[in-house]
Amino acid sequence: MRRNALRKTGQAIVLSALAAVMLYSCSKDQSTGTQPIPADQQKVSLYLSDDPGFFDKVLLDIRSVEVLVDTCGNRDDDNWDNGRRCGWDEDDKHENKKCEVWDTLNVKAGVYDVLTLRNGTDTLLAGGLVKQGEMKRIRITVGSNNSLVKDGVTYPLKSVAGQSKIIVRVRHNEWDELSANNLQLWLDFDVQRSIISVGYGKFILRPFINVFTILKMGSLSGRVTPWEAFPVISVYNSTNDTLYALPWRNGEFRVRGLRSGTWNVFVNASNGYQDTTITNVKIETAKDTKLGDIKLHK
Repeated sequence: MRRNALRKTGQAIVLSALAAVMLYSCSKDQSTGTQPIPADQQKVSLYLSDDPGFFDKVLLDIRSVEVLVDTCGNRDDDNWDNGRRCGWDEDDKHENKKCEVWDTLNVKAGVYDVLTLRNGTDTLLAGGLVKQGEMKRIRITVGSNNSLVKDGVTYPLKSVAGQSKIIVRVRHNEWDELSANNLQLWLDFDVQRSIISVGYGKFILRPFINVFTILKMGSLSGRVTPWEAFPVISVYNSTNDTLYALPWRNGEFRVRGLRSGTWNVFVNASNGYQDTTITNVKIETAKDTKLGDIKLHK
């Protein structure tokens, strides 16, 4: 299980929690606008969130976002493994060109520090009207200005063989439906699984993106102290699903995108503090389960 790969460290995890991000989160109200949606279209809102990793910053140069819609209403085989959800465009195979349309969403191109989007923080990444039909893919085009900062040093972040288009497979029924033809979805960029070290000072981007919704999934939140324990939160269930959280400096954390059921919470501590495990945490759809304060001891 992924939580076993966590390493104890006596050093602080330096995170730029308040770094400036070139996003337009002030535009979130677009998803709940009152303008009528044309009969042959549907409204789409995509939000960006982060499943964190051990870096100061992770900067992604996002240029455009598109949605693949099958206007004939045909559906893919929904039995594909979630592990095959995301990859570069060269790995994507779909054959129904007669009905498939790539619709471009409104997005503010720029460099996104995804590490600022953790513990329940998100921003509207892209939105707009697309053709009516079954949504099958999201295509994110990234530019060349991708990098990460680790221990205060900036390193370039490259894709293999210069790929620039990230494909995210989606099922149409995975979206939250706010109203008829008004859909929203969260893209959770898994930093720890998306960045691969290939040598000292060399990193490649192998994108791994989860999707989740607010209305169909649950969340949990709490507060871990003291900060000097440098806690790392792992939330996992019996089917080996694992999500992470790195608390803010005040100890507060939140994990979203949890399916309803029973989960466990593992707090990995450092600097001489003891680990803590909380079992049998009940998660309910569209609700936030509050763990309260978790105080770590040496």
